[in-house]
Amino acid sequence: MTKKLNVLLIGGTGFLGFYATKELTKRGHQVSILALPPLPAEGLFPKETKIILADLNQLSDDAILELLKGQDAVIYAAGADDRVTPKAPAYPYFYKYNVEATRRLMVLARNAGVKRAVVLGSYFVHFDRIWPHLKLKENHPYIRSRVEQEAAAIEAGGKDMAVMILELPYIFGSMPGRTPIWKPLIKYIRNTPIIFYTHGGTNCIAVEQVGEAIAGAIEQGKAGQSYVVGSENLTWVELLHKLSKLTGKEKHVVSLPNWLATIAGALLKMQHFFEGKEGGLDPIKLIQIQTAKTFFDPTVAREALGFNSSDLDAALQKTVEACK
Repeated sequence: MTKKLNVLLIGGTGFLGFYATKELTKRGHQVSILALPPLPAEGLFPKETKIILADLNQLSDDAILELLKGQDAVIYAAGADDRVTPKAPAYPYFYKYNVEATRRLMVLARNAGVKRAVVLGSYFVHFDRIWPHLKLKENHPYIRSRVEQEAAAIEAGGKDMAVMILELPYIFGSMPGRTPIWKPLIKYIRNTPIIFYTHGGTNCIAVEQVGEAIAGAIEQGKAGQSYVVGSENLTWVELLHKLSKLTGKEKHVVSLPNWLATIAGALLKMQHFFEGKEGGLDPIKLIQIQTAKTFFDPTVAREALGFNSSDLDAALQKTVEACK
């Protein structure tokens, strides 16, 4: 039987944090949550879940050490994702919230005697490793920050705290009080007679299985290991067919030529330039990833962390229903 742990979850009221809390609580672990106010909905968590609404980056080291006192494990499910378009240059923003914040938390956690830590990252780091010719971390500030985040977290853990990274793909599902990030895509699918999209594809997973993977990493992950967590490899055509069918009418998907997608990316980059902004993912270079098949074998992490095969169709259904 797995030892019951005290776990501090940073970002516990977010999409992934919510399901991680549910799974950890179901397994008998005691979860404390630190998250930005306000709560997305009332009654989200069991009464025994301690909730602290505050900004990690605004707390002093002493305040964070107090939160970490008595904790066996910590999960970092916060930071900046690739949807953010900060003022140019973008890298300092992503470095602050993904690298600096993670390193600081991991150092404080190790000093507080925490023994295990999980950081939620991006599967772009996996492809940076296996596709060096694309120079992903060199071309995309967001991906660079995720690569450096992993290294900083593992280094900060040292020999005294086991740090595991979960590299996550596209995630589907819903939760109370939050609208899925997929709402613009679902709106587009509903409102267009023909779906125009790029070539390529991605790995997808249901959020419930991400929660299981997080709990599995806390319980049995190996120190210094990065796990590429996912479920089904789908081309964009396959995924968009599934989503359109769930909206009530299966529609034809037309794959745009890469040169046209590149022009669209160039126009977006020009818009960012005139606004004084820069995307975490370069809109032109992004086409190299978007039109590739970012597939991988999901069974490796599934067997290592002991999470179930994903019911992706059910998660897609929940996503579409939550985007009405």
